Amino acid sequence: MQWFLSYNGQQEGPYDQATAVAKARANPNGHCWREGYAEWVPIASCAEIAADKPAAGLMPAPPAVGAPRSDEIDYKIYGEDMQFVEIELDPGESAVAEAGALMFKDAVVQMETVFGDGSHSGQGGGFLDKLVGAGKRVITGESLFTTMFSHAGQSGKAKVAFAAPYPGTIVPMTLSNFGGRIICQKDSFLCAARGVSIGIHFQKKVMTALFGGEGFIMQKLEGDGQVFVHAGGTIMERELAAGERIDVDTGCVVAYTQQVDMDVRAVGGVKSMIFGGEGVFLATLTGPGKVWLQSLPFSRMAGRMYAAAYQRGGSKGEGSVLGGLGGILSGDRGF
Repeated sequence: MQWFLSYNGQQEGPYDQATAVAKARANPNGHCWREGYAEWVPIASCAEIAADKPAAGLMPAPPAVGAPRSDEIDYKIYGEDMQFVEIELDPGESAVAEAGALMFKDAVVQMETVFGDGSHSGQGGGFLDKLVGAGKRVITGESLFTTMFSHAGQSGKAKVAFAAPYPGTIVPMTLSNFGGRIICQKDSFLCAARGVSIGIHFQKKVMTALFGGEGFIMQKLEGDGQVFVHAGGTIMERELAAGERIDVDTGCVVAYTQQVDMDVRAVGGVKSMIFGGEGVFLATLTGPGKVWLQSLPFSRMAGRMYAAAYQRGGSKGEGSVLGGLGGILSGDRGF
């Protein structure tokens, strides 16, 4: 068995079991991975190589007593730029997804529209629980309803797939590896195992809410199961040490763990604000914790598409001095 370790974005390995254990005991403030793992996990939460007494604050908080556990699902992600995730369900297992995300499903998989996020479906939750869950979704700009996909057969496995809404990357996250909670941008949730709760996270700092690029309200994903987040372009994952700070374009923040502090700062002088092209503020993320960044925010892509679209009176930056006729001749628009 070969292990790989990662400290502050620097990967080490491969190591055998004994070497990995020794290095993990010497420095538990990183992540580890081996074949069979779906993603990198914190060393302190990996029982196979973690020290007997992990450093305080590194072990993810256990799920609350009596809290429903999420279904355990298998998955595979296909594609490069336009990705989709294929989830494999055992009999009785379910996945929940945003409306319109379905790509295909096996015939034995049943669809059910549920009120709220589906985290209480089949778990004994009452109407009030479902009403609160639905209210949280409305506040974050989502629909009152989600769709539950359940394996209704008695044996075998069934598959259901969900597609990304625009070019980008699907990121799988196991919430139990990150203290049971991830904070993410409002429109990033794609699908998850049944039992994951989709809540709201309020930005307590007014300046951050106004100029941080994410608004006053973000999504809060809680539970111990698998969740899939979608973001534009390429995803970069960054592990921040305690007190370590990075400055990020306000639209490029996808998600971060609950220990990370998000704030804003001015880009610089007046000249930089007016002519720098980066706006007036940058988002600042301060560790400890993990952050996920996207290279192509949807707002940026939509802005470029709008700017390149044909406008009455001629296209911007392209075309012919002949105006509309030039657009027709060049193929930019039809009659």
